[in-house]
Amino acid sequence: MITLEPGNQLCRAKEEQQMLLLVFSTMSPNRNCGYFILFSLTYYSLVFGDGTVITASGPADQFLRISPSSRPAPSAASERSSGVGPRLDSSFSPSLLSSFPEGLEINDYCIELLHAFGQRYVAYVNCLVPAARPVKMCQNCFSSYGSVVDIYANITDKTGPGNVSCRDSLLRSDRVMVVYSLYSSLKDLWEKARCDKCVTENRSLTNDTLYFTTALNQTLTCFEKYQEGNHTELCKNCRATYKGLNALYSGMEKNQSLCIDIEDAMNLTRRLWSKSFACSLSREETVPVIAVSSFMLFLPIIFYLSSFLHSEQKKRKLIHPKRAKSYASLMNIQDKLN
Repeated sequence: MITLEPGNQLCRAKEEQQMLLLVFSTMSPNRNCGYFILFSLTYYSLVFGDGTVITASGPADQFLRISPSSRPAPSAASERSSGVGPRLDSSFSPSLLSSFPEGLEINDYCIELLHAFGQRYVAYVNCLVPAARPVKMCQNCFSSYGSVVDIYANITDKTGPGNVSCRDSLLRSDRVMVVYSLYSSLKDLWEKARCDKCVTENRSLTNDTLYFTTALNQTLTCFEKYQEGNHTELCKNCRATYKGLNALYSGMEKNQSLCIDIEDAMNLTRRLWSKSFACSLSREETVPVIAVSSFMLFLPIIFYLSSFLHSEQKKRKLIHPKRAKSYASLMNIQDKLN
């Protein structure tokens, strides 16, 4: 077997030609025509191809083979037709905004407002997460929520230099409306918690909230003081403070001045009092209720008993009328005269 490696294309073609002539000389004349065509194709691939390896067999095999390494590499057109596009450098980072005309981009004033909204939004969320349990979102995060409301008001209502408004460009320029959606979610959460019941318009806690917080701290301090050992002492010594806290909560509930912070704090306190410490709070107002209920229960018995006593009939005495008595006397007198 004779193997020719690729080198100079012209020299390689001459060597292949000489080698093939030697092969043809050993073949019969009838097969020369077919092998001449094969020789022409091989010669073309050697001259115009790249990296071709020709293997010529001896008389026993009597055929020519082109190795797989001689296959030409796919062109760019074939790669595009097969769906494989040109590879981009991993460091290439396209920027869509930089390719748009300047008239379509938002101005610097709106960019500053957008950046400020993002910072204040993140600050408020960072305050909400630690205040989730126990719930203290209204007491701890009303300041950061107010800052988000302020920056959103600047976006919607106020104008910047040159009478520029950012309302349409930041809130309504696309279908998703990211800024509007983010603000709406925070606003819905604030309203659902009814934080406006505990926070004034001046962004400070209401007086009822402050009073309740003070009473709550006193009650919890009493719990911590007597929670060790026998809970009987706790129930006895903390009864007055817990009762005052309960009365304050009932008044706020009637006035509809409760937010989620106060509701959650009272629920936890009642759970400590009744379940953890097994205490109970007797109410004095139940005594009059029991007395009135007992009177109403025995009232029918008293009524039927009095009716029976008054309905007992004694022996009736026959009382004659005076006219009948005088008539009888007159008749007796006449009888005597007769």
